[in-house]
Amino acid sequence: MGFLDSFGALASGIVAAIVMLAFAILSFFVTVFIVQAGAGLAGYSPSGDFVVLSAALLATGAIVAGATPMTSLSGTHE
Repeated sequence: MGFLDSFGALASGIVAAIVMLAFAILSFFVTVFIVQAGAGLAGYSPSGDFVVLSAALLATGAIVAGATPMTSLSGTHE
């Protein structure tokens, strides 16, 4: 049974990694749209490379902030 448990954990880890990668790509595309729309509303017309750079920084910050455990700030320990 140990081998099947290990294989199940490996398979679930791979599926979780694929799902998280898909969500990261989706959040990046949404952030690109938000940055482009926000720049348009503000009256700016930045080139594509600046839009992609700012969207990448925002998406990376959101992903890192979501993955960071915040239990040390709340005082609870697992």
